[in-house]
Amino acid sequence: MAVALPKDLQQDASLAKRRHAELCRQKRVFNARSRIIGGDTEAWDVQVHDQKIKEATEKARHETFAAEMRQNDKIMCILENRKKRDRKNLCRAVSDFQQSFQKPETRREFDLSDPLALKRDLPARQSDNDIRNTISGMQKFMGEDLNFHERKKFQEEQNREWSLQQQREWKNARAEQKHAEAFYTETRLQFDETARHLQKLESATRKAVCASVKEFNKSQAIESAERKKQEKTQEQEDNLAEITNLLHGDLLSENPQQAASSFGPHRVVPDRWKGMTQEQLEQIRLVQKQQVQEKLRLQEEERQRDLDWDRRRIQGARATLLFERQQRRQQRDLRRALDSSNLSLAKEQCLQKKYMNEVYTNQPTGDYFTQFNTGSR
Repeated sequence: MAVALPKDLQQDASLAKRRHAELCRQKRVFNARSRIIGGDTEAWDVQVHDQKIKEATEKARHETFAAEMRQNDKIMCILENRKKRDRKNLCRAVSDFQQSFQKPETRREFDLSDPLALKRDLPARQSDNDIRNTISGMQKFMGEDLNFHERKKFQEEQNREWSLQQQREWKNARAEQKHAEAFYTETRLQFDETARHLQKLESATRKAVCASVKEFNKSQAIESAERKKQEKTQEQEDNLAEITNLLHGDLLSENPQQAASSFGPHRVVPDRWKGMTQEQLEQIRLVQKQQVQEKLRLQEEERQRDLDWDRRRIQGARATLLFERQQRRQQRDLRRALDSSNLSLAKEQCLQKKYMNEVYTNQPTGDYFTQFNTGSR
């Protein structure tokens, strides 16, 4: 006896589930009432439902990730602020400790970097004849003596004298500039007078030249008008001659011989053909009339043929209707005859049954069977 393992049971369950799904699919596909050609709507609905569930799950997962990220960002901001505050407190504590217990004056090398050392020390020199002011010390230069204020006052007085002298020189230069400007103005007026005189001369000369040019242009215009008049007259004569030639030519006179082709009498030259003759037009109209009459005859024949077919169809429909009526009448007669025969048979059966019941009640069973067998023989 074989023992059923869990793996075998699971495999059998999966096979049964697959068979059931295949049977359901066959019912959907081979059912002509619920099947839609081109697709399985129920499967599509299931797929749409699964897709919506998947999208909702994905959206919930993204929202969870977003909430977790926002929470992590908030925690990071809090930790960053705490870190900044701790660093600020640490720096403040270090600064307070340095100001309280690490003052600059408590260092061993403070005398080397004391900012007030120069204030506490003696000045570089106490007088102009100080013995400490050696040449190599470079503590005394030209203009750095102790009599600076007296010397500065003397220099200011000297600068004032120089300024007054510069003012006097500036006034003299200004007067010379004004004299030069007046001379320039006078010279400029003389130049303007000369230019005005020259402009008048140029204007008179230009007027004379313009008058001469005007006379020349006038003569040229008269000559050009005369030449144009002659050209126009000549052109009119040429046009008149050309019109006369065209009117008497084959082109406008519509000579039919000019359209004759060298390839045969049935061919024409397209650029010279002026249309068909009256005989050709009459022949074409005659052919058109014949075609119209032929078309009318064909239409009349078609109408007569349609009327004949309609008459035959009506006669056939009438014959069919009469035949159906006759068949219904015959069926009704047959049904009546069959009903009357069935009724007579039913009466005979009822009488026979009644007779048999009477015989059965009046005779014994054995005699009845003997009589029945004898009667059957």
